Amino acid sequence: MGINLENMTRKDLVDLRDQVEKALKGAEARERKQALKAAEKAAAEFGFSLSELSPSAAGAAGLTKARAKYCNPADPSQTWTGRGRKPRWVHEALASGSDITDLEI
Repeated sequence: MGINLENMTRKDLVDLRDQVEKALKGAEARERKQALKAAEKAAAEFGFSLSELSPSAAGAAGLTKARAKYCNPADPSQTWTGRGRKPRWVHEALASGSDITDLEI
């Protein structure tokens, strides 16, 4: 590629950088898709699906979701799996004297 960066203005360089970043994101997305297809094909050759061989890969693809372990007694639609940061309603319940076992589903 014969681009002479020394003769480009700052604005041209910023535009070029933005184009390169966009192209890199597109290339990564295409390569991820190709890699997933190749992995699925390899698993299928042995009679398996990719999710059967690697549950974490299925989770990364959005195929599985952790089951809720706790719910807000005041609003049962608010749940928490017990993973990650505690929701505000858990902190509030614990601060008011509740035990975490009181919130279990």
